[in-house]
Amino acid sequence: MRSYKILALVTALVLIMTILCSCGVQTSDTVKISVRDYGDIIIQLRPDVAPITVENFKKLVSRGFYNGLTFHRVVKDFMIQGGDPQGTGLGSSDEKIKGEFSANGVNNTLSHTKGVISMARGSYNLDSASCQFFITNTDATGLDGQYAAFGVVIEGIEVVDAISDISITQNPVTGEYSYPTTPVVIESITFVH
Repeated sequence: MRSYKILALVTALVLIMTILCSCGVQTSDTVKISVRDYGDIIIQLRPDVAPITVENFKKLVSRGFYNGLTFHRVVKDFMIQGGDPQGTGLGSSDEKIKGEFSANGVNNTLSHTKGVISMARGSYNLDSASCQFFITNTDATGLDGQYAAFGVVIEGIEVVDAISDISITQNPVTGEYSYPTTPVVIESITFVH
């Protein structure tokens, strides 16, 4: 009888520890991008169309990778881009992932309509996506098949629109006229449960 009580106690402790340990790493397929002075963008991730991309993004979110970074590239009537730890357009995380789009042999059915989030990549390598992402602020279906769309804005598209209207200047590193004159700070990206 005593061994049953010990076994029950051990089982209960293991269950409690499992629940407590998992609380800090639970994720969902909905994230909130909190942008200083602009508000929140809520995004529904789509692991059904881009599982590798979503897994990579969620891993970075769970590590707090994006907290304090910026939207470093803004192209009016096209998209806003963020997630670069250097803030120049040339930074990356420590991992590259497979590009999930048709030009790379993957059937990604999510079209780049207004409010879609997609992974940025280098033009030189289909598998160079890492941490930078962009959100379209207009339909940009010409990107379909070339970039891994992996989610959709479900709330806060007005925040994307407001950012897309900011004043820009020349990026000091790339030379492109898309660099915000005032930093647009991603305070955090967190999971919405």
